[in-house]
Amino acid sequence: MIGFGGVFFSAGHGESPGFIAALMHYLLEVGPALIIGFLLSGVINEFVPEKWVERHLGGGGIKPILWATLIGSILPICCWGSLPLAVSFQKKGARIGPVLAFLTATPGTSVSAVLVTWVVLGFKFAIFIFVAVVIMGLAMGMLGDLLFVEHESNRNGHSCHCCVVQGKRSFIQRLRAVLKFAFVDLIKDIGLETVAGLVIAAVVASFDPVGKLVSLYLGDYRGYIFALIFGILMYVCATSSPPMVDAFIMRGLTPGAGITMLLAGPITSYGTIFVIRKKFGFSVLLFFLSMVALLSLGFGLVFKFVFQ
Repeated sequence: MIGFGGVFFSAGHGESPGFIAALMHYLLEVGPALIIGFLLSGVINEFVPEKWVERHLGGGGIKPILWATLIGSILPICCWGSLPLAVSFQKKGARIGPVLAFLTATPGTSVSAVLVTWVVLGFKFAIFIFVAVVIMGLAMGMLGDLLFVEHESNRNGHSCHCCVVQGKRSFIQRLRAVLKFAFVDLIKDIGLETVAGLVIAAVVASFDPVGKLVSLYLGDYRGYIFALIFGILMYVCATSSPPMVDAFIMRGLTPGAGITMLLAGPITSYGTIFVIRKKFGFSVLLFFLSMVALLSLGFGLVFKFVFQ
């Protein structure tokens, strides 16, 4: 039994970590990605012209969604790092489809994640996950554009920064603008949601009793439901999730259910849920989570019947 101090600081051997330990783990894991994401967002806001975003991510059709998916699948940042970038694209005029595709593909995989998956789970897993994430990003983007009209926030959220400042500015002035957007404007915009997401993730991690359930009850189709729910509740980035999935498979989880967890876990986080809810509304959030759930389960079953 975990005592009061254990719940908040540390747990005994084999038990879930305490809340403070879990929170510190998440902060150390996603902190660098968040900082990089905010900085990249500041650079995008300052140096990437709105015309470029509108041309590549703001038009209709498959091309902007393909751009967002391919860029997202290569960037070495997790879900938390992708949030400020997605908000920046949205503020620059990107349509909802490319933004949702970016929020799917970016945390779902990366070059480093593919390499780690290959080493831990094998080449078959690595290639399958990469292809599945790209397809999920394209499907999410295309259906998002079809189902949802252009949100007013995409147009009203533009900053007039580039219109107000006239003439050439020095490097120091532009650097200040980058830092202000990254660590003042964006933190005001999504900082509360991001912190709330980290806290909730730590709460779930510190009270998660999954020990012997896998080996006793989750070696069949129930394992897919568990993998989906666990993946959504317990955010683990694409690079660090393969060792965890490998441990579950060794305990009896089917490889197909492992695919479901590898997809659902990195793509969803409480930060993503809160930010999508704030920027696009509940209907878009429900669509996003439903698509992640259906496609993650679907690809898990495809892997089972084709490769197992």
